[in-house]
Amino acid sequence: MRRDESLAAMRTAPLDLLVVGGGIAGAGIALEAARTGARVALAEARDYASGASSRSSKLVHGGLRYIAQGQFGLTRESVRERDALLRDAAGLVQPLRFLLPVHSHDRNGRLKLGLGLALYDRFAGRRTRRWHGAAELLMQAPALDARGLQGGWSYLDAQTDDARLVLRLLAEARRAGAITLNHLKVESLLRGEGGAGVGGAVLHDIAGGERFVLPARCVISATGAWADELRGGLGRPRALRPLRGSHLLFAAWRFPLAQAVAFFHPHDGRPVFALPWEGGTLAGTTDLDHRTDLGQEPAISADELDYLLAGLASCFPSLGLAARDVLSTWSGVRPVVASGRDVDPSAETREQLVLQEDGLITVTGGKLTTFRATAWQALRIAATRVPALNALRTEAPVVSPLEDAVQQSLRALPPALRSRWLARFGNDAGQVLACMRDDRELQPVAGTDVAWAELRWACRGEDALHLDDLLLRRTRLGLLLRDGGAALLPRLQPLLQQELGWDEARWRDECTRYGALIARCYAVPGRRVPAEMA
Repeated sequence: MRRDESLAAMRTAPLDLLVVGGGIAGAGIALEAARTGARVALAEARDYASGASSRSSKLVHGGLRYIAQGQFGLTRESVRERDALLRDAAGLVQPLRFLLPVHSHDRNGRLKLGLGLALYDRFAGRRTRRWHGAAELLMQAPALDARGLQGGWSYLDAQTDDARLVLRLLAEARRAGAITLNHLKVESLLRGEGGAGVGGAVLHDIAGGERFVLPARCVISATGAWADELRGGLGRPRALRPLRGSHLLFAAWRFPLAQAVAFFHPHDGRPVFALPWEGGTLAGTTDLDHRTDLGQEPAISADELDYLLAGLASCFPSLGLAARDVLSTWSGVRPVVASGRDVDPSAETREQLVLQEDGLITVTGGKLTTFRATAWQALRIAATRVPALNALRTEAPVVSPLEDAVQQSLRALPPALRSRWLARFGNDAGQVLACMRDDRELQPVAGTDVAWAELRWACRGEDALHLDDLLLRRTRLGLLLRDGGAALLPRLQPLLQQELGWDEARWRDECTRYGALIARCYAVPGRRVPAEMA
């Protein structure tokens, strides 16, 4: 459905539910609500997954460290949802084995870590932990610091492409009848008649410029770290403590790693990690108060860069990793519920918060892994205003099974590409193939796993309106390639002009905008932007 058609459809009749926010929480709510037959629309002010849901650590995990904090309920729920995602979204959510080395000088020894892992396995209902001697551990991760190495544990978790998970949920929601639009900002909330509380919103179509009123029986805010902004319009006090987590990405040849390694930072004992992701090696993360205006996109600081490099130097000293080796960086702002206590950021709970205030339901806090459980909690509250939501299908799979016809339509593709498209696009995978101009668009882009056809489909079927939509979220080329993929721009220009109708002036504006964003938010601090992006 074209953007103008979606806008028209959104306004043809009163909505049952307006979901504000197109990250993982909003996408999950829209999908579960649409499955009940309710009339649902989702509005995202920027781009889908443009907040923390494309800037996470890419982990679908039970939260091993939450056991140490006594948050057993959160860990149990997270492990259950992790396993559901591994089952229902296989390929998009993949098993990931972690190594946890133990050195003689570590604060956490073999016994203490083993007890935590035993509880972790108990919640999962199966044993995945195993102890490895020092020699065996070094065979699996030769770059580990061998000094004082006693051995280490291994255990099982999972990882994903977070933005692609959001996009697949949104595609499923649209198939179930939801209307979704990005670059559509909620400017204010409408008050219902007779003291009924919030009854819709005033929206601004940023892409087209139009403002309009949209009535809705119920409004759910799933805006992550921005949740207090809408609540503030109702006179409510702030509930969040925004915390920033930053990450580094290296080329796999420079930082070779066959499986994930978790370790404790030598400066403060915080858990950090390095793991293989999308053909590179990801390292993270920090956890500190984000005091910058939330209207500005977050970026790694020089201190965070030094902190992560120091951690990597302690665990992998032989590699000599430095800032010049970093392909890209990214930072996400976690919507952590404030305890009101003067505690270290890492000690704050990651449990979700669901509030109902003057008819506005706010969903925030929580974590990537538990988005479905959070959606159910919010929709049960919303059912008091929208009776259709009482038909919530908690027994349904996280995402729908792949249709036989879709799988058959891709049978001639190379096996790796076929598996990739089925995982990332689900039942839309056949449309990716159908939109190709010729077989050359099956070729990989710049040595990555991304095929050129995926770029065309992102413009035609996934609402990509800007270069960063395309290169940072529909694909991750802006992260995987140095300088945000600047070398690709000449070849991208004709494709985008064909699909989006951009003229030369629009193309230049997009390149300038994208280059400034990469330099400010995705590069090593101080790195210059290539001339073709300036």
